[in-house]
Amino acid sequence: MTAAGEEPTTSAGERMHALVERLYPLCRSITGDGVRATLDIVGEYVPLEVHEVPTGTQVLDWTVPQEWNIRDAYIADSAGRRVVDFAASSLHVLGYSVPVSRRMPLAELREHLHTLPDHPTWVPYRTSYYTPEWGFCLAQETLDALPDGEYEVRVDSTLADGHLTYAEHVVPGQVSDEVIVSCHVCHPSLANDNLAGIAVATFLARALAEETPYYTYRFIYAPGTIGAITWLARNAERIERVRHGLVLACAGDSGRLTYKRSRRGDAEIDRVMAHVLAASERPHQINEFTPYGYDERQYCSPGFDLGVGSLSRTPYAGYPEYHTSADNPDFVSPEAMEDTLAVCREAFSVLDRNRRYVNLSPYGEPQLGRRGLYDSLGGRSDAKQAQMAMLWVLSQADGERGLLDVAERSGLPFDSVAGAADALAAAGLIKA
Repeated sequence: MTAAGEEPTTSAGERMHALVERLYPLCRSITGDGVRATLDIVGEYVPLEVHEVPTGTQVLDWTVPQEWNIRDAYIADSAGRRVVDFAASSLHVLGYSVPVSRRMPLAELREHLHTLPDHPTWVPYRTSYYTPEWGFCLAQETLDALPDGEYEVRVDSTLADGHLTYAEHVVPGQVSDEVIVSCHVCHPSLANDNLAGIAVATFLARALAEETPYYTYRFIYAPGTIGAITWLARNAERIERVRHGLVLACAGDSGRLTYKRSRRGDAEIDRVMAHVLAASERPHQINEFTPYGYDERQYCSPGFDLGVGSLSRTPYAGYPEYHTSADNPDFVSPEAMEDTLAVCREAFSVLDRNRRYVNLSPYGEPQLGRRGLYDSLGGRSDAKQAQMAMLWVLSQADGERGLLDVAERSGLPFDSVAGAADALAAAGLIKA
């Protein structure tokens, strides 16, 4: 499947970056046409099932809010010149601003303006989701240049009953047990947070579709917080099938990879990510769970307590460009997104192959030579490692320990352990 304008001869990283650039201008929020337009574009890359949940729907302890849409917004000086213009950047308007059409002096207008004095050329990202308010975000240097006088202020927006929109893409597996991959689609023009996560998730889905995964993989594209809560509220019957999960965000900056553990702290996804990152020798950091961040905190809330961690590069609020106009497509790179994608694929490969086996010849060491298992190692540069992997799998195949347990205890690469298990199973010495 090739999306509109996608050049198949380019690298995955370059194609992900092109997707970020396509999505960047759209004005997204927790509801509205910007979310729908975003999902329409993602739908060119992977087929999506789009869900519309009406305003007023009770979702756990929350209620789906009114839908917000905006057509235009600006501040104009006495000559009619737009000094702040929504058309130039969706960040210029306070998210969920109620409509306004007034003239007012600069002294009154200042109460509704948001800047970043420490970064005078950047525009901040601010919202007012659940409190009726209006406002503009602008560079401090722009504000400093405004003369006293009267200004025309207009926000052409609507807050009305509508829907919250989210979407799912499912890659069928050999079993109905699921791995969920979640990314948020509510932020306007922010490339690392959140468009890089959307791009990595989308290309991960495409990669998995070319394989025959063991688990079923469910990709969730939803607005932050309220979207994940809505998905959980509407999928109570599916929750028990969720075995593992990963939230993707801040996936394209130049920082080292960072994994945040699930609330459990020792869920299988936590162990897999730690193992994969350590074995890859990539610069990385493992952080413990905290109840703040992205939607892992919803999936990990005590009533659900799903094994869901979060993968990013530099974590949220960990870089100065976070939630500002400096988080633009130039801030993310094809190489960083491709590296994040590669780690996801490596981790899910381990998840898919982490089976528990039973030794069918548990009394003493079985004779591997007469089964041709030693002969098959002849000439291999890793023959000793492969031999040790077979012995370790036989030793640990008690139906309780998985292959990741074997890899961790033996210090051997997971691929060697999984390859040994395949050979031993083919020889009839172990079974899953």
